[in-house]
Amino acid sequence: MMRALITAGTGMVAQQTNLDVIANNLANVNTTAFKAQRAEFHDLMYQSLSSSGAEQSGTVKAPMAKQVGLGTMFSANASNFTQGAMLSTGNPFDVAITGDGFFAVTIGDGSTAYTRDGALKRTNDGTLVTSDGYEIQPQITVPANATAFNVSPNGNVTVTVPGEDQPRLLGTIQLALFPNSSGLTRIGQNLYKAGGASGEAVVVNPTEDGAGTLQSGYLEGGNVSIVEEMVRMITAQRAYEINSKAIQTADDMLNVLNQLKR
Repeated sequence: MMRALITAGTGMVAQQTNLDVIANNLANVNTTAFKAQRAEFHDLMYQSLSSSGAEQSGTVKAPMAKQVGLGTMFSANASNFTQGAMLSTGNPFDVAITGDGFFAVTIGDGSTAYTRDGALKRTNDGTLVTSDGYEIQPQITVPANATAFNVSPNGNVTVTVPGEDQPRLLGTIQLALFPNSSGLTRIGQNLYKAGGASGEAVVVNPTEDGAGTLQSGYLEGGNVSIVEEMVRMITAQRAYEINSKAIQTADDMLNVLNQLKR
């Protein structure tokens, strides 16, 4: 009976973690370029009462093993990197990625992080930064007297400057690609860090080597499906309830055994 209590307890803990992931997805339903996550689980070790092929009597051998599982455990978060909806903002400094790739930015400690949030801003000296003030790489500075700003699908940033007949090219916004985007580590503020299973970043121009294109005047919405998350929430709640019922049943059976001596 104690085994049933512990096993069902692992199920309740697992569903608590599942609900934590679901709640985070729902909390970020309106977060720019947010990528939904899904909790994944694996079963724990098994207690073997007898192995398959064990002799039962004479020449008769057991066709199957006798094993009792000891529960479940949270194993990983699976990220869904499918494209979010393209949201028109009319602001030329808002840039959305259509397809694969991440913007590279320099964060506070001087290291490089990656994001798909293209809500760019200008600092007082004209440097393009994210909403949290992180400079994009490579650095692009917009002249103070620029009257028009545009980002082409291939990443070229141009402005119109009074007195110049042709638009001035300021540089190219590049994209970072990874062998395994799911291996990126989330650090908050719509940022990811590379390393470990993600592989090293390969920085290319948009439209090259499988990278996506850029859309000026748009932002990528989050890809959270509210209906899907609600279904997962109900499933998690029912699984939690049934595991708690298993604990209650095991406790009732222990209570019956405890009363046999009376």
